[in-house]
Amino acid sequence: MIAGATLPSETGTRRVVIAAACTLLMLNLGTVYAWSFFQKPLCQTYGWSNSQVIWTFSLAICFLGLSAAAGGLILPKSGPRPLALAGAVFFGSGYLLAALALRMHSLPLLYLGYGVVGGIGLGLGYVTPVATVSRWFPDRKGLATGTVVMGFGFGALLMSKVIAPFLLRSVGGDMVLAFTVMGVIFLALSLLSAAFICNPPASVLANATAGTAPDGDVATAGNCIASRPFVLMWLIFFCNITAGIALIGFQSPLFQDVCAKHDPALGVETLAGYGGTLIAASSVFNGIGRFLWGALSDRLGRLLAFRLILASQIAAFAVLMQTSHPWLFATLVCYILLCYGGGFGTMPSFVLDMFGARLMPAVYGAILTAWSAAGIAGPQLVAAMKDRFPGQPGLASFYSFAAAICFLGTGMVLSFFVKERSKG
Repeated sequence: MIAGATLPSETGTRRVVIAAACTLLMLNLGTVYAWSFFQKPLCQTYGWSNSQVIWTFSLAICFLGLSAAAGGLILPKSGPRPLALAGAVFFGSGYLLAALALRMHSLPLLYLGYGVVGGIGLGLGYVTPVATVSRWFPDRKGLATGTVVMGFGFGALLMSKVIAPFLLRSVGGDMVLAFTVMGVIFLALSLLSAAFICNPPASVLANATAGTAPDGDVATAGNCIASRPFVLMWLIFFCNITAGIALIGFQSPLFQDVCAKHDPALGVETLAGYGGTLIAASSVFNGIGRFLWGALSDRLGRLLAFRLILASQIAAFAVLMQTSHPWLFATLVCYILLCYGGGFGTMPSFVLDMFGARLMPAVYGAILTAWSAAGIAGPQLVAAMKDRFPGQPGLASFYSFAAAICFLGTGMVLSFFVKERSKG
């Protein structure tokens, strides 16, 4: 516990309930990371290209970051519950609008529904639990925020191995009906979890670190966001996300390409099953990475944690460029997703250390715009490679992984220009 912080047993129990509600909300929101499960079927069913379909996912992540930034500014005034409830409504509505878009064969409506409306729900829903739980756990910031964002990582597992396969089998592959049912389920579960989210009592908030600017002056959100440390942190975060989200958007098709090359006798359904299994496995590592690296950063320091995350991924992508063995490929993807999740598990406490709890919602919301930019850059890069080399999946993967190494290397270099503040 930090100095002077005492939690009555009632408050201690309550904060566990709050953390559980925040994690459940994140679990629902994290189903967006299973988008690659739908990428290939949508291309085949509707005749859309990889680039056209992946824009749905890119827009969802783009508006996630933008709405998270807006939500971070609104949160201190509105409180967490109204914002979380609004996020739940937008998120569930995004799936329902996507179902309507598929029924109408309308790509623009799919962009608007799942991408824009659903993305706004993702952002409002994402920033609220992270900012709230960090206030309930001032003594274990990295552990607490890592645990909550771990739920987001596990969302893809829930979608790819439970919800989507069960629904598609139950409705005979009817994508319209499947998206409708998913919209109803996620709306109900998200609203339920959002109803429990609230700020801690004043006695807990009083122990949080006061916000100070990087130069030691009393801070405002504006001068923190305009500061050199923030810009560097944003760029490092962007580089790590771009490399990982490029894989997330296409991990199923990429793995199917590798498996088909390794064993040309494999059928379409078998390949799709392999792709879904990789989504599920990598989502577990994505989730664990958020918890693991968040907890490790409490001991190692945020900067050292980020440097290890970036450097080890460079090595993983370098091997990934050369391998054609399916299980080595899958293992490397899982490790990269472990580090990808680690960035999200470490960044909330990094922001807290650098700028203080008072400004955490606004500054953290602003730094999530790196997710917006990366959500476009990463998936679109891979989509462009796959469309450019439609008959050469190995070549498309090689160039995509080389680009990821460049992003990670840039982030690694930038990390040496950040001066970490002491947590004392």
